[in-house]
Amino acid sequence: MNSIQKKIWSLVLVALLIMAATWFSLIHYNQKMLDQYNNILERYLVLNEITIKSEDTVTALNNYLLIPSEDNFKAVSQNKEDIQTMKNEVAKFKNVENELALTNYVNLINSFLETVDLSLSFQSEAETEYSMTAFNEATHISNYISEMALTLIDLELQTYDMFYRDMISQSEELKQLGIWLLLLITVGLLLFTYWFSQRITKPVEKLTHAANELSKGRFDLKVEVNSSDEIAFLAKMFDRMRVNINKLISEMHHQAQLENELQQSRLLLKESQLRNLQSQINPHFLFNTLNTLSKKAYMEGSEETSDLLVSVAGLLRYNLKHLDKPMTLYDEVHVMKQYIEIQKTRYTDRLTFHTEIDESCLHILIPGLTLQPLVENAVIYAVEPHEEGGIIYFRIKDEGDLVTIEVEDNGPGMSDEKIQEIYEEKVNTANGHSSGIGLSNVMKRLRLFNGIEDVMEIESSLGRGTKVSIKLLKERRLGDK
Repeated sequence: MNSIQKKIWSLVLVALLIMAATWFSLIHYNQKMLDQYNNILERYLVLNEITIKSEDTVTALNNYLLIPSEDNFKAVSQNKEDIQTMKNEVAKFKNVENELALTNYVNLINSFLETVDLSLSFQSEAETEYSMTAFNEATHISNYISEMALTLIDLELQTYDMFYRDMISQSEELKQLGIWLLLLITVGLLLFTYWFSQRITKPVEKLTHAANELSKGRFDLKVEVNSSDEIAFLAKMFDRMRVNINKLISEMHHQAQLENELQQSRLLLKESQLRNLQSQINPHFLFNTLNTLSKKAYMEGSEETSDLLVSVAGLLRYNLKHLDKPMTLYDEVHVMKQYIEIQKTRYTDRLTFHTEIDESCLHILIPGLTLQPLVENAVIYAVEPHEEGGIIYFRIKDEGDLVTIEVEDNGPGMSDEKIQEIYEEKVNTANGHSSGIGLSNVMKRLRLFNGIEDVMEIESSLGRGTKVSIKLLKERRLGDK
């Protein structure tokens, strides 16, 4: 190694040591300022994130109130946990200038979380009106949180105004120093850099262009780099990733389309089933009842006729208005008793009706017009065809998680084949019913209402009467309508 070469190496070594010391000092100082800046910026980001999370919580709560599914409930809970975590971080930002404002801000967050919990509580108790009131209050508080965050950020800006100015000034000085250092280093390395960079930048430019096109959603362009180094391998992996992403996106679009079509089909099917049931109102019973009333009024002008008219009016009003919504057992038992009073007037001593009702179960919800068709079915088959009439037993029993309703008669009974057809909803048992709803339709509506298949049990045999039992859940499943 000759002297020139030693000098060159010495010069390079000294230059490297000077540059290393200079850059170390600059980096250390710059990192110190950057840490301070990041600390301040983090405060702003946390305040802004709380605002965003409060808005996301309101949106998730609204989705849950509209569709009370488990996924929507989890979304609300997750946002609440995030807000609680960030609230604890905000409490650490307290100083002399922002103590009062920050305290009010934390109290607003606590009020918001309590209001969200209140709305969820009312929703779980089916208190829709109170739940919506709490939801509206949560929305207002979310707006206040957003406004308060802006106030706190303004206080922070005032507090750190001088720091920002010094930071800008120092950054300008560092920029000038960096430029001079860059110029000095560039002069010595320009030629070598030019030769070396050409071998690297051209493949990198191709890869960058491919990445830019990929970011625009163009997954059909193949990535090609002609070199024999690591960049060629990177380009190959990049292209493989492009193919996989394109395939995955296509599968996701297809799956989303299928799920959307399936959901729409389910909704349309359920709606059509309910509307079909609502349209089945048979006028046969109306004509028979009016005929009975006219004969009664002709024979006597008594209060009994007036009571009969009241029962008929109440029964018809209930039939027309309450088929499409759930009612309490109390209301259903009441209208069923009105129906029995009408039929007793028609059949007199031919109709014997016994009840055994557990009063503690009368608050349970049931689809409107469920009990009357069951009792009416017994009247049609056990009382009407027989000159000596018939006996009907009506029972409501509390059986733990279930409420059982039984309608039993001493009529002619049914064959096993007929019972199986009713289970499979293949037979129309609504002929002659005042509401047009027979056992098969009652079973359909109970299955839709409870969300389970096992809702009715029929015990019968030819010549030995019939007993129809309905099973009602005390606690309906989450998400049932």
